[in-house]
Amino acid sequence: MLIDYEILRLVWWALLGVLLIGFAVMDGFDMGVATLLPFVGKTDTERRIIINTIGPVWEGNQVWLILGGGAIFAAWPYVYAVSFSGFYFAIFIALFAIILRPVGFKFRSKMPHKTWRSVWDICLFIGGAVPPLIFGVAFGNLFLGADFHFDETLRSHYTGGFWQLLSPFALLCGLVSTSMVTMHGGIYLALKTENPISNRAQIVAFYAGILTLILFSLAGLWLAFGIEGYTISTQMLHDASSNPLSKTVTRNLGGWLENYKLYPGAFLIPLVAYLAGLLTLVLSRVQKFGLAFITSALCITGIITTAGASLFPFLLPSATDPDHSLTVWDASSSQLTLFIMLIATVIFVPIILIYTSWVFRVLRGKVTPQSLKDEEINAY
Repeated sequence: MLIDYEILRLVWWALLGVLLIGFAVMDGFDMGVATLLPFVGKTDTERRIIINTIGPVWEGNQVWLILGGGAIFAAWPYVYAVSFSGFYFAIFIALFAIILRPVGFKFRSKMPHKTWRSVWDICLFIGGAVPPLIFGVAFGNLFLGADFHFDETLRSHYTGGFWQLLSPFALLCGLVSTSMVTMHGGIYLALKTENPISNRAQIVAFYAGILTLILFSLAGLWLAFGIEGYTISTQMLHDASSNPLSKTVTRNLGGWLENYKLYPGAFLIPLVAYLAGLLTLVLSRVQKFGLAFITSALCITGIITTAGASLFPFLLPSATDPDHSLTVWDASSSQLTLFIMLIATVIFVPIILIYTSWVFRVLRGKVTPQSLKDEEINAY
């Protein structure tokens, strides 16, 4: 017997959030480490140490990005069609930057020449810094609405351009994303290395954490008092077939705070993000980097969950015609598709978690100059 359609839609909305958080936490720290590479590593040996803190795990961490993209494609086909076609150039830039990572890892150590390695260090930096910025800008544009609409045959038409995506609020969200993964990567790097690298990484992580909380606050205030939010003004059937044209949506200032008015307990979500961020700053100062890494992950979880809770039930609002916005209730795949995917998720996600935990247990410990000599064949 299939699970109720309304419940399945809610479950997949939550699972999409879990996958995005998993990507931000797991792939976020190695992107943060790559972002810090040119600044924290002063010599070639130090940069090799930094690279080898993430060298064995970065490929496995990217499974969360693949799962997230696959989930959007299968569970929310309208969202996939509009976003991946409308935001094509932005996504291409992010993917190009991500492609630089494996090339940088594999080719950097092929030659000892200083210029050769410096070029690949820049590539690794781009591969670490650009995707979080692009993804953060994308999140910002969700609150602003995308320039798309549907015709009578439900074909989507995107009327926006790349430069429109780079609005001040969207760029602010991109900076929030960049600063939080830099904080996360700095904590991880401080945990996995010895001084002087660890000390430099701790300092950068501390200031990146402060910047994250400040920018997160600014984004929240801007969202509350400077941006029109979307509200569904007609009764919707939560278990009906997907049809993005069957509702009426209004826009009003402060509309993105409606969920917090309906469910006051939702204010605990951004509060958790703030408290976890503050705790990360304190723990990093006293060099409890293991605990700081956990609280840093919790801070990222709180920030992303805050965005999701504010948007709900919207997945991709339309700035061109708000009535054509995509929501949890009218943009999903069929009930049978969601049910079959849920079974596959219940089976394979625990396997991924078990495998990931085992890998990190095996690879525990610090990366040092001596460990590079001991693993000269396998090390980057």
